[in-house]
Amino acid sequence: MDSQTSQSSQPSLPSPSPRTFQVDLRGLVDLLSHHLYSSPKVYLRELLQNAVDAITARRAVEPDAPALVRLFAEPGALHVEDSGVGLTEADVHDLLATIGRSSKRAEGLQEARSDFLGQFGIGLLACFVVAERIRVVSRSARTPDAAPVEWTAADDGSYTVRTLPDDARPEPGTTVHLVARVGAAEWLAEDRVLALARDFGSLLPYDVRVGEEAVTDLPAPWDRPYPSPAARRVALGRHCHDLFGFTPLDAIELDVPLAGIRGVAYVLPSAVSPAQRAGHRVHLKGMLLTERAEQLLPDWAFFVRCVLDTDSLRPTASREALYEDETLAAVREALGERIRSWLAGLAAGDPERLAAFLAVHHLGVKSLARHDREMLRTMLPWLPFETTDGRLSLEEFARRHPVVHFTRTVEEYRQVAPIASAQGVGVINGGYTYDSELVEALPSVRPGTVVAELDADTVTAHLDAVDPAVELALAGFLAAARAKLDPLGCDVVLRAFHPLSVPALHLDDRAARHEQARAQAEEEADDLWAGILGSLRGEAPRARLVLNHLSPLIRRIGSLGEPELIGTAVESLYGQALLMAQRPLRPADSALLNRAFIGLLEWATNGEGDR
Repeated sequence: MDSQTSQSSQPSLPSPSPRTFQVDLRGLVDLLSHHLYSSPKVYLRELLQNAVDAITARRAVEPDAPALVRLFAEPGALHVEDSGVGLTEADVHDLLATIGRSSKRAEGLQEARSDFLGQFGIGLLACFVVAERIRVVSRSARTPDAAPVEWTAADDGSYTVRTLPDDARPEPGTTVHLVARVGAAEWLAEDRVLALARDFGSLLPYDVRVGEEAVTDLPAPWDRPYPSPAARRVALGRHCHDLFGFTPLDAIELDVPLAGIRGVAYVLPSAVSPAQRAGHRVHLKGMLLTERAEQLLPDWAFFVRCVLDTDSLRPTASREALYEDETLAAVREALGERIRSWLAGLAAGDPERLAAFLAVHHLGVKSLARHDREMLRTMLPWLPFETTDGRLSLEEFARRHPVVHFTRTVEEYRQVAPIASAQGVGVINGGYTYDSELVEALPSVRPGTVVAELDADTVTAHLDAVDPAVELALAGFLAAARAKLDPLGCDVVLRAFHPLSVPALHLDDRAARHEQARAQAEEEADDLWAGILGSLRGEAPRARLVLNHLSPLIRRIGSLGEPELIGTAVESLYGQALLMAQRPLRPADSALLNRAFIGLLEWATNGEGDR
């Protein structure tokens, strides 16, 4: 008998019987309260959401059905009643007692699914975050002959279901009764319930009340009619102050019909860091989804805070954030375009408001202009830059100077600005965020503009050369000065320039600083790393100390006959030039400054004693 026959003759093993997952409700509630939801307050949102969805489902088949949600708080308890579609006993067994199944999947309700707020079927389970017992009494509007049904559940995972007499609930709808768990009674207090209901449900489309207090406040502030644009601006400013705690510089209408979005973006009255993530308030079909939405706008729009209502964006499982998908990406782009249009409108018709805005938020506009050439072209006359001519726009600076020189760092600008200005060379400080990128992009939106980075060679070339005979006469002094600074990687040159109050100018560039850093690291490294760093030695230009021959101080130092005193004086000039350029000092530079200071003191005191 072959192996195949042997295998086929063996009796088949019985298939294992399927089993169902067992759920520890206490553990699941702990998971919800400590990991899925940010706060126990979401229980009220879930109750409102279930009530609103039930009314939406009923109105899908009964357009004239009542649309009422009532909340009644008692010490340690809360009752929430709605006039929604209700449940039969079969629905209760199928939906309330099955974790993860949503009533929005029930047969006959699929056509209205897009109108529902809830999508994940967690439903009443979230109420166990604050309740130890939940009791639901419901009567179905779809099956009018069915008796009312009661579902009672405890936080240990047990539940009971029973039918009730007809008079227990004569009309269709559902009432949810919560009994607070130990330590959570404050969440069911009337003032807390009212505050939460207004926060979550102020834009809901139905009549929602806590006791006799109205919760909904419709239409939304951005949809209300106002007698004038000024009145609208004042009303929206008051709304922003109540909502976010600040009075905005302006309000930008956010109306994207294709995405079902209506709302407003409030412009912050003070500057914020681009790295600070903005928190926006997003309502989904009237229900507050989150007040910390971060991915709603492009990164460059960090100067606004939004509040809006949408029916197209998808929530995450906790319904406290937005799901990142193609729809959200499209909405983000559409809202960004709306803010661009607002900026362009200010530039075209309201320069005073634009100037007030840019005085605070020019950084955000510069961030946008980096990637949007049209925005850069629009903002050229307005965006401020630090220049040797004062704070000017790129447009004004380019009109004044045939070549737009700029530096890439603030330190480089501080080095050259006083000297370049005295020589008639205009320079833009490109060391601030986005500025050098925008200057380099200038020719793309202003054809014919010449842009050049200003380096040490360019500055030196603009300084007047000294008569060769004069320089030859000072050869000994210059040789001593060069010998003193050579160990520091710095050359010495003689030029004539204004202002006379600047005796010496320290110039270097990034290549020179890189070489200095490499040489210092090589000096401090062990033999292995010193060899590696030595192999990286480049032919980068060295830093230079430019002595001003027009300065009376330089002329006096050049006439000194004592080499040691010349060396001390040159070290002092070098240290003073570094400090004037506001450059960070290396240990060797700090030691030089201390040595020069002590040397000058010794020379001064010894000279006084001799006299």
